[in-house]
Amino acid sequence: MKNFIIKLFLLGVFFSSNTLGALGPEELVKKTAEDVIFAIKADQEIQKGNKEKIYKLAEEKILPNFDFEKVARLVLGRAWRTASANQKKGFIVEFRTLLLKTYAVALSKYKDQKIEFKPTRMSDKDEIVIVKSSIIQSGAQPINVNYALSKSTGNWLVFDIVIEGVSLVTNYRSQFSSEIKRNGMDTLIKKLAKKNKGKNKK
Repeated sequence: MKNFIIKLFLLGVFFSSNTLGALGPEELVKKTAEDVIFAIKADQEIQKGNKEKIYKLAEEKILPNFDFEKVARLVLGRAWRTASANQKKGFIVEFRTLLLKTYAVALSKYKDQKIEFKPTRMSDKDEIVIVKSSIIQSGAQPINVNYALSKSTGNWLVFDIVIEGVSLVTNYRSQFSSEIKRNGMDTLIKKLAKKNKGKNKK
């Protein structure tokens, strides 16, 4: 789990949003990578670790590219179908905040890594597309990162990220399903909320 989160931190700097829903999946990932790297390099406060600016950058340029309802359905699995409307809403809010904090850490750890994309295979009829990339780090092995995007909302949005063969959705599903079985959905939401508040402490 620890290694997965570290790799997630690294890939976070390569994903942002500037109302780019009209672009194709590969174009969107490439364009947003350029945008977020430019934003980091242009702001010395972000480079110095200004938390307020880092969180704002993550909020504005990363999270809008996720289909959080689809991610939540996949992460919760059967529990999503039996959850109440309030539980679904509460989970999405806290899970979104959890990813916000994670990507904020990623932005603060950016050290001029590079990204390379592999050709994306798709047809006009495809509603799910995988964009493959590698993060190049000085003195370390490249990290393979695949973005799974769907067009279920009308625009291309991410619903899963696979890092070195490990799926974000599968990773969290295994954690959350155990908690739900032991203590129920409400307890999971409360624990996520507590964790998110803890990460806000300075």
